[in-house]
Amino acid sequence: MRYSPLHGIHEQLGAAFTDFAGWMMPVRYSSDLAEHHAVRTAAGIFDISHMAEIHVRGADAGAYLDFALAGKLSAMALAQAKYSLILNETGGIIDDLVAYRLADDHFLVVANAGNRFAAATALSERAKGFDVTVTDESDDYALIAVQGPVSRAILEATAGLGDFATPLDELKYYRETAATFIGHDLIIARTGYTGEDGFELYIQVDAAADLWAALTVAGEPLGLVPAGLACRDTLRLEAGMPLYGHELGLTTFPVQAGLGRVVALSKEGDFVGRAAIEAGPDAGARVLVGLAAEGRRAGRADYAIYHGDTEVGVITSGALSPTLGHPIAMAYVDADVSDVGTELHLDVRGSRIAASVISLPFYKREA
Repeated sequence: MRYSPLHGIHEQLGAAFTDFAGWMMPVRYSSDLAEHHAVRTAAGIFDISHMAEIHVRGADAGAYLDFALAGKLSAMALAQAKYSLILNETGGIIDDLVAYRLADDHFLVVANAGNRFAAATALSERAKGFDVTVTDESDDYALIAVQGPVSRAILEATAGLGDFATPLDELKYYRETAATFIGHDLIIARTGYTGEDGFELYIQVDAAADLWAALTVAGEPLGLVPAGLACRDTLRLEAGMPLYGHELGLTTFPVQAGLGRVVALSKEGDFVGRAAIEAGPDAGARVLVGLAAEGRRAGRADYAIYHGDTEVGVITSGALSPTLGHPIAMAYVDADVSDVGTELHLDVRGSRIAASVISLPFYKREA
């Protein structure tokens, strides 16, 4: 079992913990609902230090990532972030990740904790023939996310945080900036996984506790609360964001998950998985949809879905939406019952609950 560099703080806050990808991480501090609503209305602070940070450096960094990943990373502007996928030869997804262009010849690739070694290994194997170095530096970083409508105000009020290469009020969504915190260099990215405005702060492990404390002092008057993995899951579900191991996996084609746009088939040259992606998934492959139901009983992962008496799919993630007040779910269903408005039924512990196919995301914040 691994522990975050912020584990002691979480214990002091009375967090409940869960094993997540081999890490003992806080699942909640107070209640899932209170933390969820705080992120939607004010802000939450998350410890996501279990995420993996892999650096790619070298003259061929852009061209190499074009080959290694599904997107066209070489076209990224400096300081830009991009959501992408690392595919296997058969078109399945090894991981979904975010890449940041820190310099012309330097990218930071952030992978899921559970796929750290699979992603790092695949990236290293694909470096052959390119002038690049690929280094897994995950153990050097702590990662703190501040998410919610007042997140920028919190960062701007945090003592010791400054020297922004780009002022935070000018930092666009999916961009990053260099900054310092009491003499420590850090990267601040305007990215997140909650559907809200927010920031992710990459900092050296030995400065993480002080940064968490400073953010908390600045944020408490503005409504900031510590938030755990439980509310993170309902937040990302409302925002229609896929979770690896639920919506994504080694046998999932991107197009099935609604991520066909992430694959840059128009880019020059080959990339791992291209031939399989061009051939497409098997006929009859299920596709990801959003489902909304009335009432209070929610479908959960692995619950079956029916059209009439025919089983047509399975839920991958489901919950009673704290923001919307009704059950929502993401599910893979047969293509012929995937159109918006199609009436289906969720099998919730033996009871059939009527649900409709709707467009994702379930929740979208106002600009």
